[in-house]
Amino acid sequence: MFIAARTVQLWETRMELGETHLFVGGNYVVAIRHDSGSGYQRVSERLQRRPAGIRAGTPYALYLVLDLIVDQFRPVIESMQDRFQSLESQLMSGTQSGRDTLEKLYAMKRDLTLLRDVAEPMQDITQDLIRLHPNLCTRELKAYFRDIHDHAIRVSAAIDRLRIATSDAMQFHLASLSVKQNESVQKLAGWGALLALPTVVFSLYGMNFEFMPELKWPWAYPALLGITSVAVVVLYRRLRRRGWI
Repeated sequence: MFIAARTVQLWETRMELGETHLFVGGNYVVAIRHDSGSGYQRVSERLQRRPAGIRAGTPYALYLVLDLIVDQFRPVIESMQDRFQSLESQLMSGTQSGRDTLEKLYAMKRDLTLLRDVAEPMQDITQDLIRLHPNLCTRELKAYFRDIHDHAIRVSAAIDRLRIATSDAMQFHLASLSVKQNESVQKLAGWGALLALPTVVFSLYGMNFEFMPELKWPWAYPALLGITSVAVVVLYRRLRRRGWI
């Protein structure tokens, strides 16, 4: 039998994707690793201290290799969770610019999509071994292979939860930017209204008309300034109360 399993692991704080090819025969398991990870030394160590009642044959060696591949997802997911929490904290505190935060969230969602594509095939591999290959998934090892299958399902579920949370964070970030933009537009509109009121009044009196209200009255100029100032103050207080300024 030939099995191609996608792999992922943390290597120097970064996610590294790879692939392992397994050639399985009656009394051998050959694993060819296509990445620069830590290797499968742990498989040999676990094979030497196997539980009582388990023979050190091909089925158990295959289980150990597949179990190690699935276990390597855990530190990657934990790193992704820490990364998301850091971005979420920056998003809530507003310590970074909107474009930088959005780019980091999008990069994380892209990595999670790649991680999901790597994790999902393991469910089919283990399910086929349990259902179709009793010579490899023996009676005493069936519970072990089911444990790998359940672990792969939990890995995929954790990735999906992180993808949903990342998408929600991106939507929240975009909504926050829209709210901030609306607040800025409101403030500009409020100050524009305050400036428009005296501008209209003084532009009317700047026209060269012969008959204008109170042109012959000595207190016309102070009265006009006073009325305009009162109107501006009243408008300012109303806009301030509604949060436009």
